[in-house]
Amino acid sequence: MSADTTTPAKVPPQRQAPPPAAQDHPRAKRTYGPAVTAWLLLAPCLLILALVMGYPLVRLVTLSFQKFGQPQLWGFQPAESVGFENFSKVLGDSEFWTVVLRTVLFALGAVIFTMVIGMLIALLLQRVSGWVKILINIALVASWGMPVIVATTVFKWLFDADYGILNALVSKLPGVDMIGHNWFASGAQGLTVIMILVVWGAVPFVVITLSAGLTQVPKEMEEAARLDGAGSWGVFRYVTLPILKPIIVMLTTLSVIWDMGVFPQVFVMRNGHPEPEFQILNTYSYDRAFVINDYAQGSAIAVITVLLLLGVVAVYMRQMLKIGEVE
Repeated sequence: MSADTTTPAKVPPQRQAPPPAAQDHPRAKRTYGPAVTAWLLLAPCLLILALVMGYPLVRLVTLSFQKFGQPQLWGFQPAESVGFENFSKVLGDSEFWTVVLRTVLFALGAVIFTMVIGMLIALLLQRVSGWVKILINIALVASWGMPVIVATTVFKWLFDADYGILNALVSKLPGVDMIGHNWFASGAQGLTVIMILVVWGAVPFVVITLSAGLTQVPKEMEEAARLDGAGSWGVFRYVTLPILKPIIVMLTTLSVIWDMGVFPQVFVMRNGHPEPEFQILNTYSYDRAFVINDYAQGSAIAVITVLLLLGVVAVYMRQMLKIGEVE
């Protein structure tokens, strides 16, 4: 027999599975919920507000429950706790309610005129050319940046009885003689002048904010409304206004708070001594505290004013929550 000379087939060695890699156990990352993250971001601002406003607010509330006049201020007598006596005196005073009504009417008029004029100017800015829009924005920012004391002094000169330019210009109209007319002879005319000053200073912020909001109104929706037969008023009412509603609610609330807190305009316009028919809540509180030297009663009036403004803020929050639920 001949020998088998065929080469046997080589069998490849069996591959062994690689040893399992050591599993890495990284440290679990600490995650915070959205609510915790929001509070952490707000913490620095809240801390600053607590430091700046905390002590004055606590001191204000404390004084409103005490008997505190000049003897207590100079340390001749200790402050006495009187409970709600200061609040009962204030709330039982008919003059206080007259001041409250005057303040509400003043703020209401200022807010209405501010929002209407601001909306009209914002809509106008959407239709003018680029360079005209730039000039108007420059004028708005310049008037907005003017200090309140300077603006009040300018308006005081404009409406001056002897040297005011307004009387001179109006007197040039046929049959009109306003030379020497005193705009502050009555509270109604004088507060109207102050209201114009407040509106003049508030309109720029409203215009700039509403102009930014108008850029977010989809042009397609406006064109679709016009194709359906809606006119300019219809487009504004059913398209523009609903989209701007959150901004309008915010601006209206802020305007109410600012206009109810007016102080330097009245104080400077009346040379630091507002007459009774010019008194609003802030000047009335100042008058009680620093003119009559009844700091406790002035503090009580200030606390009541804060509570009224908190009511406005509560209405604002409720409206914003309703808007959020609808969206």
